[in-house]
Amino acid sequence: MDSEHGTTDPGESGGSRKVRVAVVFGGRSGEHSVSCATAAGVLRAIDRDVYDVVPVGIARDGRWVLAPDEPALLEGGRAEIDADTSQVLVPLGDSPAPLIVAESGQVPRELGAVDVVLPLLHGPFGEDGTIQGLLEMAGTRYVGSGVLASAAAMDKHYMKIVLAGHGLPVGPYTVITPRRWRTDRPAVLDAVASLGLPVFVKPARAGSSLGVTKVDRAEDVEAAVVSAQQHDPKVIVEAPLNGREIECAVLEGRGDDPPRTSVPGEIVLDDPGSGFYDYDTKYLDTAPLTMAIPADLPEEVTAQVRDLAAQSFEALGCEGLARVDFFYTHNGEVVVNEVNTMPGFTPFSMYPALWGASGFSYPDLVDELIALARERPAGLR
Repeated sequence: MDSEHGTTDPGESGGSRKVRVAVVFGGRSGEHSVSCATAAGVLRAIDRDVYDVVPVGIARDGRWVLAPDEPALLEGGRAEIDADTSQVLVPLGDSPAPLIVAESGQVPRELGAVDVVLPLLHGPFGEDGTIQGLLEMAGTRYVGSGVLASAAAMDKHYMKIVLAGHGLPVGPYTVITPRRWRTDRPAVLDAVASLGLPVFVKPARAGSSLGVTKVDRAEDVEAAVVSAQQHDPKVIVEAPLNGREIECAVLEGRGDDPPRTSVPGEIVLDDPGSGFYDYDTKYLDTAPLTMAIPADLPEEVTAQVRDLAAQSFEALGCEGLARVDFFYTHNGEVVVNEVNTMPGFTPFSMYPALWGASGFSYPDLVDELIALARERPAGLR
């Protein structure tokens, strides 16, 4: 029978058993520690009366390990997954098979199958379709978008192509591929110059503002590109859009219902001259900021933001959750900036905060995402 959340399964004896959830975090990207902090929040919030939780960490070298179920070890923004522990192996097939735990000098043992995976991974090798592809190959349900939506949203270049192809407003930009940078640098710099100043130079497939530089002088463009290439050989340069940065959280609808959208919010730096909303500001408290929820917007602009957020979600074929970021320009235009398919998800991050202001508590949000994942079949859909 179902619990009030619809999350327990019938047991063999006619009772019910807990739903088994593998919480996967860490990863190979530069957002490893951010992912650990996200996992700490989820491990604290998830209802242990309903869910049997299996914490699985991915070390920076890509090894999957059985992680301790201790949120305090994962907080603080500097946590690391220890690779020198029991390794977790994921069998492939058309339906979930028991996970295998391998320990040095020991016979491998079965950990058991899981009902759903909650991949709390940010950036490359996690948020970009890679783990989604692995879980599809393993016949396992998981929270969040599928392979294509994850990959397209992670790549800011192709994200903009898809959104523009659906008639959604995106800002001017140019893309710098590794080959163009090596073979035709003058033309690349001319394309950047045509965008005006300042520009934002970004890794095309990274998150949390890692490797992003705001460039105010033309002579600093090359150094900014080299800095971005430390995170991704493909770089995108975006023109300035003078205005406010607005964010809206999206949650997949149940059944055939349309996507649900939160009230919009805004990150306000208490000292606008301190820079932009970069990695240190987001996670290391290096600049005072305020989350204005709901954002102070005209009613019609709020409606437009929510509508464009839902359209962006559907244009990319997203599932589960996403946070859509906008610019609300001084000219009154609303422009889509990014779509994040696994946004920051600590209890204090913008995505849960937006839903908190829209009627979903943090534990209920975790519960809803797991329920949505369990409603979807693995494979093509």
